[in-house]
Amino acid sequence: MTRILAVARRRLLHSIPVVAIVVLGVFALLEAAPGDAVDAYLVIGGGDAEMIQRLRQEWGLDRSFLARLGAYLTALAHLDLGWSVAFARPVSAVLFERLPNTLMMMAAAICFSFSAGTLLGIAAGARPGSLRDRILSLVSLGLYAMPSFWLGLMLLVGFAVKLAWFPLGGIESVGMGKTGLARALDIARHLVLPVLSLGLIYLALYLRLMRTGMIEAWRSDYIRTARAKGLTPRRIAFRHAARNALLPVVTMLGLQAGALLSGSVVVESVFAIPGMGRLAFEAVTQRDVPLLLGVFLISTLMVILANLFVDLLYARLDPRVAAEG
Repeated sequence: MTRILAVARRRLLHSIPVVAIVVLGVFALLEAAPGDAVDAYLVIGGGDAEMIQRLRQEWGLDRSFLARLGAYLTALAHLDLGWSVAFARPVSAVLFERLPNTLMMMAAAICFSFSAGTLLGIAAGARPGSLRDRILSLVSLGLYAMPSFWLGLMLLVGFAVKLAWFPLGGIESVGMGKTGLARALDIARHLVLPVLSLGLIYLALYLRLMRTGMIEAWRSDYIRTARAKGLTPRRIAFRHAARNALLPVVTMLGLQAGALLSGSVVVESVFAIPGMGRLAFEAVTQRDVPLLLGVFLISTLMVILANLFVDLLYARLDPRVAAEG
């Protein structure tokens, strides 16, 4: 346990320069992009030259790049993410209002894709070349080839429009006044299609990785030793082969955390879910730099924490990682 905590401490220390690079890089890129929040505001409401100058002074857009960067870093050091000009609210309030929706969807998608993909990969790799293996491999290849937005639209048309089994969009029913368990079940019902559209593609990836790992594990010496001891095929598959085959899948889980977060932008737009992905899209269209910086910062922290969890899980599965530190 002490060695695992040492791994966690080292990973957190390494993440500090990563956060600094992301903040500085994203700020520089956004400042270099053409247009600002005033230009986006004028497209909607219009205004004269005096109004444009006044808005740029109020929003701090008339200062130099270094002045704006220094002001932002100073505020960030005091845990102040700034003011959203698009929502006329503090950035932190807007972010923490949308963050739970994205976390629920991502957590459900990761749990579904990882658990189902791992179990199906074990089933496919337990008997390579069998009919079950061929069917699962073909289905996984088809799922992995589908774009997430197309899969989301097909699920929406089939199960929400045609069959009316699930809601068309949103995170919960508006104006129903549900509380407690009834509200939780309502939110879960709204998340079924978004989670499927986001998780099925990664399920196919984990299935193929687990299948490949299982096939490699069957050729190992320790599997032949387990067979010589008279262990049942089921016990060998789950207690010996699966644990070692799981290591590449866990590694890919950490690498896919960022891709899963970026994929939520499309899925949240398709299903009209008020989450971080949709918030990033709204911030881009309205040139809301402080809000977009806050979205990137929170997203970076989420990816770092996801990779930290994967590192600890990897150290738990493979004691050599914790021993080497």
